[in-house]
Amino acid sequence: MFKKPRYIFPTLRATKRTLVICDSLYGKSHHKNGKANAFRHAIWNVLICQKVFDISKDEIKAITWSDKVTTLHEKLAPNEDIPKAMDLHNNQLGREYFKELKDVIEPEVIAFIEDKVTQAKLVIKIEDTVRFSNDLVYLLE
Repeated sequence: MFKKPRYIFPTLRATKRTLVICDSLYGKSHHKNGKANAFRHAIWNVLICQKVFDISKDEIKAITWSDKVTTLHEKLAPNEDIPKAMDLHNNQLGREYFKELKDVIEPEVIAFIEDKVTQAKLVIKIEDTVRFSNDLVYLLE
């Protein structure tokens, strides 16, 4: 994974920026499993992809890197199965959103994902993340 050390600092900057944005918009509620958390995971992946893309100039490399980093985070984070599936799902959608947000400035990224959050679907079981494959998902808080 760390064969690309030049991607580490941009990833850390994207992660820090994600937390600043989410704290500003949602307070601490983005640390729970509701819509604010769905927003956080999606924007985190978009920002990582954007920062890595700035260096690599390669969409696939940016998406692959973000996938590795955020999936590793989910594997290492102490999380139950349903919240973990929700996070992985929202991470994936963030990487998909990056494809159309690649060259978009941060306020527009935020607005785009906020709009997606208004359409987010409540999930009760892991299978729901598959059923709502094109929508951000969240759990009751």
